[in-house]
Amino acid sequence: MPKKINKPFWSMTQTSQTEASINIDGEITTYQWDKSDTTGVSFRDDLKALGDVDVINLHINSPGGSVFEGISIFNQLKQNKATINVYVDGLAASIASVIAMAGDTIFVPENAMLMIHNPWTYCVGNSTELRKQADDLDRIAESSVTTYLAKSDGKITEEKLRQLLDEETWLSASEAVEYGLADEVIPANQMAASISDEFKQRYQNVPSALLKQAEPATPDTSDMRQKMINRATKTNQLIKKTLGGF
Repeated sequence: MPKKINKPFWSMTQTSQTEASINIDGEITTYQWDKSDTTGVSFRDDLKALGDVDVINLHINSPGGSVFEGISIFNQLKQNKATINVYVDGLAASIASVIAMAGDTIFVPENAMLMIHNPWTYCVGNSTELRKQADDLDRIAESSVTTYLAKSDGKITEEKLRQLLDEETWLSASEAVEYGLADEVIPANQMAASISDEFKQRYQNVPSALLKQAEPATPDTSDMRQKMINRATKTNQLIKKTLGGF
């Protein structure tokens, strides 16, 4: 019997004795707020539960999310002995585009997109802490730069890549192939790229077609502001822990 494992933003299915399918949909999150295992750990366990397969077909439609969870997932896929075929069904934005780089072959339908940008975070603190946070983000960004350049195999210069990251660039399928961040443009599919209101406000250059599909804006209340502050504090703690006390 095929094995199927469901999680908040991914599902894994063994489709045959030699192949498996992974779907990553929605925001890439961490359970850190709920004081349970991180999704990187859970993803590893589910990937192991699939057993040995020759081919993994990874489908992505995600606006991004947690940098460290995404890097963990990318590394796990790169270390897997299976051939990884990546299909960007609608959108692979932010850290989701980094996960896509784990593919041996990356297929992007002509109506789908990749988005690349520099990492960002909520931050609270004094001037020293804020300057240090900026330095930490620069260090974190280097992992994405290395990943994109490795996949591009010389089709994009580091200077051009950093410019695209600085400008928060939304790449069409053909542009992604041109820069070496995808391998093949395939016919348009029925799955539409979409982005929530939260990500619409977070990103600066969201294409108008995606803005039309965004959820209605939610009024900014004091509870929401407090939630952002709490989340920022936990994010800073997680970054400091991950970077070894920086």
